[in-house]
Amino acid sequence: MNHEQLDKVDTILNVQSLNAWYGTALALKDISFNIERFRVTALIGPSGCGKSTLIRCFNRMNDFIPTFRLAGQILLEGEDLYSPAVDPVEVRLRLGMVFQKQNPFPKSIYENVAYGPRISGIRNRLKLDMIVEDSLKKAALWDEVKDKLKDNAYTLSGGQQQRLCIARTLAIEPEVLLLDEPCSALDPIATGKIEELILELKANYTVLIVTHNMQQAARVSDFTAFLYLGELIEFDATEKIFTNPGDSRTEAYITGKFG
Repeated sequence: MNHEQLDKVDTILNVQSLNAWYGTALALKDISFNIERFRVTALIGPSGCGKSTLIRCFNRMNDFIPTFRLAGQILLEGEDLYSPAVDPVEVRLRLGMVFQKQNPFPKSIYENVAYGPRISGIRNRLKLDMIVEDSLKKAALWDEVKDKLKDNAYTLSGGQQQRLCIARTLAIEPEVLLLDEPCSALDPIATGKIEELILELKANYTVLIVTHNMQQAARVSDFTAFLYLGELIEFDATEKIFTNPGDSRTEAYITGKFG
């Protein structure tokens, strides 16, 4: 991506002076950066650096941890996601999450995808059929499962299950897709399919991906944030991070000197 293109991007999420604690332990320290609409932003860094804590701040998944607290702001199109006036359930609909371990419900393929729309009040069978088909197509899974929608989701392979979880998330029509190490449990072929899918999805969604795989970050992302010990060391266009990092710690990490 050249600099002219970078100048034209518009911001959908602003992270401003974000600090996060588990009890007295500081997990994220004064993090600020912007996430651009219809781009893929990768969060990289060694285990325990705060990547998963950070991505879970966006859709308020950390709210379920009693000792967690947060200071600073995350703004979605200017609205503070942690404002008392904001409903966390609404936040999770707008910022859909796919986890590291594929976690389909013990239901049919169809019911996995229809679950979210049903919860939000859609009962019309034709409408549900359309949502299920559209979501499975967007997740590049429709052709593989269209003749077995009544089968249990557990009959699918690991990679198919992960794409089903992506379809399930897309069915609630999020603005942002949060992917927390979505390929870590998958083989290289399944990983390749998910990576192709991410590149297709950014036409319609803003994607934030946590990955421990630096080649993956380089392949799929437009921007990369490098975290280390809870701090944001560097944030820039992915090409710049991987070819000309501005911080010696970033360079040491991406060249494998630690991690």
